[in-house]
Amino acid sequence: MSYFKVKTLPLAISLAIPALCLLCTSAVAADVKTVTLPGVTVSDSKLDNTAPGATKLDKASLAPRLSGTSDTASLLSDIPGVSLYGAGGVSSLPAIHGLADDRLRIKVDGMDLIASCPNHMNPALSYLDPTNVGVLKVFAGITPVSAGGDSIGGTILAESRAPEFAAPGQSVTKGELGAFYRGNNKARGANVSVMHATDAFNINYNGSTSKADNYTAGADFKTYDFTGRAGHNLPRNEVGSTAYDTRNQTIGLAFKGDNHLFQAKLGVQDMPFQLYPNQRMDMLDNTQRSVNLRYAGQFDWGTLDARAYQEKVDHFMDFGADKRYWYGMGSMVAGSSVASQPCAPISSTCAAGMPMLTEGKTTGISVKGDVTLGQQDVLRVGGDMQQYRINDWWTPSGGGMSPGTFWNIRDGQRDRSAVFAEWEGRKSAQWMTLLGARYEQVTMDAGAAIGYNPAGMGFQARDANAFNARSHKTTDNNVDLTAAASYTASDNYAIEFGFAHKTRSPNVYERFTWSTWQMAALMNNFVGDGNGYFGDLALKPEQANKLSATFDWHAADGSWGFKATPYTTQVADYIDAVQWNATTNLASTAAVKDKFSVLKFVNQSARIYGLDLSGHMPLATSSVGDFGLKGLLNYTHGSNRDTGDGLYNIMPLNAKLALTHKTGGWDNSLELLMVQAKDTVSGVRNEIRTPGFSLVNLRTSYTWKQVRLDLGVENLFDKFYYLPTGGAYTGQGTTMSNPALPNYPQWGTAVPGMGRSVVMGLNFKF
Repeated sequence: MSYFKVKTLPLAISLAIPALCLLCTSAVAADVKTVTLPGVTVSDSKLDNTAPGATKLDKASLAPRLSGTSDTASLLSDIPGVSLYGAGGVSSLPAIHGLADDRLRIKVDGMDLIASCPNHMNPALSYLDPTNVGVLKVFAGITPVSAGGDSIGGTILAESRAPEFAAPGQSVTKGELGAFYRGNNKARGANVSVMHATDAFNINYNGSTSKADNYTAGADFKTYDFTGRAGHNLPRNEVGSTAYDTRNQTIGLAFKGDNHLFQAKLGVQDMPFQLYPNQRMDMLDNTQRSVNLRYAGQFDWGTLDARAYQEKVDHFMDFGADKRYWYGMGSMVAGSSVASQPCAPISSTCAAGMPMLTEGKTTGISVKGDVTLGQQDVLRVGGDMQQYRINDWWTPSGGGMSPGTFWNIRDGQRDRSAVFAEWEGRKSAQWMTLLGARYEQVTMDAGAAIGYNPAGMGFQARDANAFNARSHKTTDNNVDLTAAASYTASDNYAIEFGFAHKTRSPNVYERFTWSTWQMAALMNNFVGDGNGYFGDLALKPEQANKLSATFDWHAADGSWGFKATPYTTQVADYIDAVQWNATTNLASTAAVKDKFSVLKFVNQSARIYGLDLSGHMPLATSSVGDFGLKGLLNYTHGSNRDTGDGLYNIMPLNAKLALTHKTGGWDNSLELLMVQAKDTVSGVRNEIRTPGFSLVNLRTSYTWKQVRLDLGVENLFDKFYYLPTGGAYTGQGTTMSNPALPNYPQWGTAVPGMGRSVVMGLNFKF
């Protein structure tokens, strides 16, 4: 597919110039009103509005946050029940009610994407720039089977801007230009979108770029400045390995005729680097190419939506600028002093970095039909097929990483096929019911394991032989069930409630990683806790049973509202971990305390429960504008029922309160964020406790007809704090030593949050 080889800047210029020329020459463009395709259902409007726990954010509601982030997942932070796992600057992982990453179903423009990286550095939302988001839909409560599958948490549906069409017989050309700057980490970026449309055709281009340096915390949090690279030190308040550089581009075509819509979209991401403060290594190249085809149509019997897509990812990891590059062979052994000695590049015992490569390919097809069963009932039926292929290999670099290639996962396969049926009924104006069932088959397989050296350190031969002696192919037959209802008692009160049984099969890294060697295990960590992990071929699928209800009090005109959502989830065969003794090749009999360790994925059981509260209300209307108040509170508790241990990375009790003010084109807010100390942690992982904190953010914007200006100050008082779900700080130094060697930060430091930062953004529509 040679069109993916086009370079970023020439592509942007070649597409932007003709579009701008059309703007200049079109005689009717300024006066044409754009319209969307009449009659064709391009989203599940009923599902959006009625499914218990569903929240929808559009472009207007997201606008105040866009200049403050390059991370699309962070746009979800104001949704009840949602928190974020800290990761790279554009790749944080959303969590819903304590369940994150592959435990959620996350789709981007209908594509069900998979992170192709042992550290999950390229999650689905990292491929969609915040400025290109059109709609975000989150199912945090009971997820309909038509929106779920192969997950036990909620569902996040991210959609880029929908195509627009001109009025009959006319044409329209329009676009946007934007730029931002954030002071703390010198983050800067720009975005452009242009489109030309007639009443039956649309062509559009979206491009964005963003780049940032390391950010600084509100105070010193280290007693060292060593990075392992000669002449390169970091200030003690600088959070190492938080810089990034990324570029995203999409080209879209759309055709409509009568009640039919056809769309084609090509996307490419070029990410030269994204560094990670809670991983031992960094992303030093990530290229994604995607093709996405869609048909939507309306018929006498209902609507049909079909999609086919393919994504290819080429991913490369090694040590970024803040981490040691040259390692002696002895530095791979715990307790060695070699890491503190000079390592001559010409020495045969030295390793030149630790190059690690991953190739992923995802191909998918989905079909869904909404069959009208009268004026009040809809039958939603459909099916999905997905084929995933992955190779994860580490080329020799000298020292202990030679003479051959280490195959972490070779010829990995994970194929899914599913069918579902869902009935949505409205027997009266007050009652809505939703019943659904989904059957899904997940087939997985992988090739032979191979280490760097059969006679090498870390029991490479033993572990590879044990893995290769077993069958790698598994087939899981999974069932999801959903039963939900909503009751509107009056103009001021409604209740939604339901039950869901959901199933998720293990991912390829949970099943197929095989080495107990600490160096290899440290590479297989997608939770950022500093430990090493390896998989288990015998893992069973996770099965979750969730009960949830939402009580909604509100004004008839929506001027005020309050929601309360209690929930509880029981998970059988929850994939947790146990500490492992590589020498005996058995679970450790004596727990390692306050240190990093190697763990094996195992099935256990878990319980999660909590409460989400949210609300808004007007305060006053005066000559200087309208004042309002909105708030959010989330509480989640998770525990391992087999061990009594806490679940990892559960966000502690947190609340957000915002005073808002609007007058004319001004839109202002003063926000207070409060987070309780994190005392309940995962002991098996030696998860780090964090103290409580509060932050103040100030935002203001002014909107003219075609221009929007955003200004703000985040962490107004430069408060120092640790991220409760940011993981362990491994952002600088000799990060491949475990336990720590001289000149490397010891266990016990959490990743700090960003200090005060001025935010500026400008957006121009034409």
